[in-house]
Amino acid sequence: MRRLAVGMLVAGMIVAALTGSADARSQKKKHAPPSANSIAWSQVSGPALGPAQSIGGYAAGCVTGAQPLPGEGTGYQVIRMSRQRYYGHPELIGFMKDFGRKVAAAGLGSALVGDMGQARGGPMSFGHASHQIGLDADVWLRLDLPPMGRNARESVTEINYVDYNRMRVTADWSERQAQMIRIAATDPRVARIFVNPAIKLAMCKHPWPNRDFLRKLRPWHGHDGHMHIRLGCPDDSPQCEEQRDIPEGEGCGGELESWLDSVYPLVERHNGKPQPRYVNMPPACRAVLRANGTRVAAMDGNPGENAVR
Repeated sequence: MRRLAVGMLVAGMIVAALTGSADARSQKKKHAPPSANSIAWSQVSGPALGPAQSIGGYAAGCVTGAQPLPGEGTGYQVIRMSRQRYYGHPELIGFMKDFGRKVAAAGLGSALVGDMGQARGGPMSFGHASHQIGLDADVWLRLDLPPMGRNARESVTEINYVDYNRMRVTADWSERQAQMIRIAATDPRVARIFVNPAIKLAMCKHPWPNRDFLRKLRPWHGHDGHMHIRLGCPDDSPQCEEQRDIPEGEGCGGELESWLDSVYPLVERHNGKPQPRYVNMPPACRAVLRANGTRVAAMDGNPGENAVR
């Protein structure tokens, strides 16, 4: 209980850091040009025309030639589509479809796909600091829901699989959740997957015949009901900024233990009103925001033909 109390005391600081609203470095800089305003990026009508490219870093960038993930597919269904965050670089779209087929083939049920990226990437007006270059996707860990209509999928809730008092997974955790994470992590397109440290611990304790994929599972605050999948930079994106290499080894030793001693729950707080967020973005992203593009109907998985602007 003491760990939980201490954690909740400072949770606000971490939430601010994750959402970019209190990034110490950005406080020392002037606001970026208007093109970096999250409101403008969240209101864009559709993807920018042109060849697919991820530009900049995962937390400061944009994407051209993005595609929408169809709302339903083999082994998956997209939730909360009203957020208009089901876009990604074609590499991510291909991965998500393959992932869904593997989930179905394993008999795990229907994966719930949460936030991916906006039509042209860029900063979001609430929630994530990353998910900006079309290479990130959240997949919820609950696998107990059948295929549902899109309206019904607007109000689904996450299951918390972490007991923060014990820093272990709860009784709701099962082999199905472990296998779904393994399926994602063993794909060579995946650079890393962020999970709660208690979930990483459960994966480390599992008797996997091949444990190489464990190094891709990176402990991070929150992520107690979903995994955050991140692909590496595609070959077609020379302006995409890779992250540092993952350390060698499984990541199941001292580093993980240090996380277990300091992690605490995070809660997404959003009052329904978009909030402006300013990010210093690559100069190329200004043109991406203003470029012609395709209009995609709300909650529709198929690109339209009408030009934007």
